Amino acid sequence: MTHTRILLVDDHAVVRGGLRMLLAADPDLDIVGEAENGMQGIRMAGELQPDVVLMDISMPDMNGIEATRRIKAQYPNIAVLALTMHEDDQYFFEMLAAGASGYVPKRAAPNDLISAIQAVRGGGMFLFPSVARTLVQDYLQRREQPSDAPGPQGFEDLTEREREVLTLIAEGRTNQEIADLLVISIKTVNRHRENIMAKLNLHSRVELVRYAIAQGLIDLK
Repeated sequence: MTHTRILLVDDHAVVRGGLRMLLAADPDLDIVGEAENGMQGIRMAGELQPDVVLMDISMPDMNGIEATRRIKAQYPNIAVLALTMHEDDQYFFEMLAAGASGYVPKRAAPNDLISAIQAVRGGGMFLFPSVARTLVQDYLQRREQPSDAPGPQGFEDLTEREREVLTLIAEGRTNQEIADLLVISIKTVNRHRENIMAKLNLHSRVELVRYAIAQGLIDLK
């Protein structure tokens, strides 16, 4: 089995030390580097090209949200997994919007963290159950709010192919991966995504994920 190469980004040396000890117990996980702030994390992500970055949020010099945004812009194949003490909506949604593939609180059990690493390494997403509930509740509240804009028509209004594309996008798959899995061109993937957004009145990746979870399209582990 191919080892998963991990970069730790956290400003607390004690936390990084604890993660090293925890992850060392799994022979398939290799910690290839450590950074103590977002700027170092970006630089080391470029130098080391890890499979997964475990990213704290509150750090000096540059926080994890901005670091995640820059890493995903420069190195889209690197998966970023938020590992943080913050469990409130603001940080969660901002990390997803920045491109994170998962969100795990530091209080999570070791097995949950390892499962999260494996999920995002494989191109999927991992949302800790309490975080997933927040996402669903936010989506449902938004649907209940009156708006002048037309609401989502519903999953049943999508074609079978659009449903497949929606599920793969919400799982964190890239356009190239979706094209390869469905044996279609990237141009066709983009056209399907545009149609999905128009039909469901969705405007971002975060809204797609909210919708997909509410519809039960994503396995939250």
